[in-house]
Amino acid sequence: MAFLAIFVYLPVFFKLQITNIYEYLERRFDRRTRILAFVLYVLSDILMFPILAYPPALTFATASGINSTLCAFILCSICLFYTSIGGLKTVVWTDFVQFGVIMVTLVTIFAIGVNGSDGFVSVWNTASAGGRLEVFNFNLDFTARDGFWGYFIACGTTSTAVIIVHPTGIQKFLSLSKYKDCVWSVIHTTISMCVFHTFCILIGLVVYYKYKDCDPLTSHIVSKHDQVFPYFVTEIGSSVPGVSGLFIAAVCSAALSTMSSNLNALSGVIYKDVVCPFLKNTPSEKTGSDILKLTVLIVGFLCTCLVFLVERMGQIFSISLTVWGITQGPIFGAFTLGVLFPKANRKGALYGMIGGFISIACLSIPAKYFQMQGLLTYATKPLSTSGCIFYNQTLLSNNTTSQISFQPPTIFKISFFNYTFLGAAMTVIYGVIISFFTKSDTRVDKKLLSPVTYFCLCKKTQDGDGAGYFNVDEALERLN
Repeated sequence: MAFLAIFVYLPVFFKLQITNIYEYLERRFDRRTRILAFVLYVLSDILMFPILAYPPALTFATASGINSTLCAFILCSICLFYTSIGGLKTVVWTDFVQFGVIMVTLVTIFAIGVNGSDGFVSVWNTASAGGRLEVFNFNLDFTARDGFWGYFIACGTTSTAVIIVHPTGIQKFLSLSKYKDCVWSVIHTTISMCVFHTFCILIGLVVYYKYKDCDPLTSHIVSKHDQVFPYFVTEIGSSVPGVSGLFIAAVCSAALSTMSSNLNALSGVIYKDVVCPFLKNTPSEKTGSDILKLTVLIVGFLCTCLVFLVERMGQIFSISLTVWGITQGPIFGAFTLGVLFPKANRKGALYGMIGGFISIACLSIPAKYFQMQGLLTYATKPLSTSGCIFYNQTLLSNNTTSQISFQPPTIFKISFFNYTFLGAAMTVIYGVIISFFTKSDTRVDKKLLSPVTYFCLCKKTQDGDGAGYFNVDEALERLN
């Protein structure tokens, strides 16, 4: 992830010093490509906002008994308030503090969990015996939800897209004055994300160890998969005062950090791409600030109204990766097409994005429908209730065979982990093919290409000759 960011994407964007990441697509291709990316981005953030608000609301509801929808509305209101008042500087500092709270909480929960077991070695051996260490499974199976390649592809592609081509990430990096600072910021971000994911995995193993003989979901102690971890924290927190409160603070911090960053970036993009073109004169700094704050409030209110839909859509993790794959996968593919393929043209980028979006939508939406109808199920690991005092049924395996004769095609069994990668890959493939059959004589400015592609450029382009325009639209404007 860090390698791709530092050597492939970041040099291009930092050299251009653009304030809006989607401005690159207009310079490299045309305005239609930029507008399509903008629409997909807005759709992504509007759909992701209620998904991000739901986990802390569910956690607080589990601990307090308050309605989860009401908790979500309160949380969203807090996020809207400080994001609209403070702007980017507030978002950056709150992100820093909130990340510290998250890491302290994860380390504390992991330490208490291991201390309440027979030691980490016992936790590891139990997880291995129960088949929970699929991260070391190197089989290249796109239908498997677990395994090394599924995790590597999901985390690698998604993380790179978040850091480099999503306004939330690139906005912070480009605010730095030196490229060296950007590089170190990416490295620090990568290390932080690796540490975070590692602790999440280790805590998952501790949770399995604790409930290996009495699964809370199977024994109906909780009603959803998403409630297992909060239930685990409330149990271990009963013996250590303050742990449950610290956990709720961490979950709220994680949600607020991401939500505020997304709102701040989204309002900036809407202001630049939607509001500014309709303004006759350049607004003053105060007017621009007021418009941005109003945009945050309007978009945030709209997103908050969608929270009640999340409860009916299944597991939060799968929903978030599905939404991200449908929307951000094609955008990531368009940026990849632009920086790595000098021969790619505006038709290839535009229709490649459309093709990638349609392909992933046609793959993921029917798959989600089949899951909701019980026609498509993923194999789960064996669970047991033999240790439950009030529940005497032992479940050797949780795999069930549907009695319905209809079985969805195998293609719909592709794991949601792979949606972002497939969306990006399809966009690039479609874009390259379409660009090949719709060749353009337009030269591409060297600054719009990644340094790793310079070796394959013609000598005129390498020397900067003929790089006076970036795309057909801008060339026509200059001729006029």
